[in-house]
Amino acid sequence: MDESFCIVMTSVSGKEESQRISDALVGERLAACVQAYEMTSTYPWNGEIQHDSEVMLLIKTRESLYDSVAERITELHSYDVPEVLRLPVSAGTKPYLEWVVASTRS
Repeated sequence: MDESFCIVMTSVSGKEESQRISDALVGERLAACVQAYEMTSTYPWNGEIQHDSEVMLLIKTRESLYDSVAERITELHSYDVPEVLRLPVSAGTKPYLEWVVASTRS
């Protein structure tokens, strides 16, 4: 297959924001699938250590759509500095990757 794929990661404030961003990305065919995982994050912010409940989104898409996915996440996200990370996919089963292609815009 002559296509590159990636997983985009972002953490959001909760289930409502998770669903809103997931629905937009899948509905606009920027992502084939978005998985959401509840977690606790520990990080420094404004000189203090923070502990927050968040939802991690793993967004399955094509490399060629990364810029559009990152832009859309940034538009919809509630954080001042949203996490948007691109992880390359080095391999995957042919049927799954074909489904990703069929489920996303060209």
